[in-house]
Amino acid sequence: MAANNPAKPHDESCIFCRIVAGSIPCHRIYEDDVVLSFLDIGPVTPGHVLVIPKAHHATVMAAPAELMAELGRRLPKLARAVTQAVNCPACHVLLNSGVEAMQSVAHLHYHIIPRRLGDSFHVPWPAGKLDTAAAQSLAASIGENLK
Repeated sequence: MAANNPAKPHDESCIFCRIVAGSIPCHRIYEDDVVLSFLDIGPVTPGHVLVIPKAHHATVMAAPAELMAELGRRLPKLARAVTQAVNCPACHVLLNSGVEAMQSVAHLHYHIIPRRLGDSFHVPWPAGKLDTAAAQSLAASIGENLK
């Protein structure tokens, strides 16, 4: 990874970093000093937008808390603009973090996916059952990792 600016890491092999640099075109929706938002080239519903930090961080686990806060400040406005533009009452705001979580580009990014009843996009989510004893142990383990 090469750093153009130590405060904004950049990875020339990353397609999103190349979009930020302007070497790959995109349909820009919003841009400021921290964030770039553009239409997804493989939309799952009309209006599917990506929101990325301009700095390269592969996953949410690798991103600084301050950057995540800045992204979070912009998401409501972007989600409202997208849903209004395509006249949808709802949306998913998704963040996949890691290949195992279906992250296809190793650059932190949110998907804003407009939704309406009966659309063709489906998220399979087979809910399991939480065992009380296992839950207590897991909650304690997570708590220890927060220290």
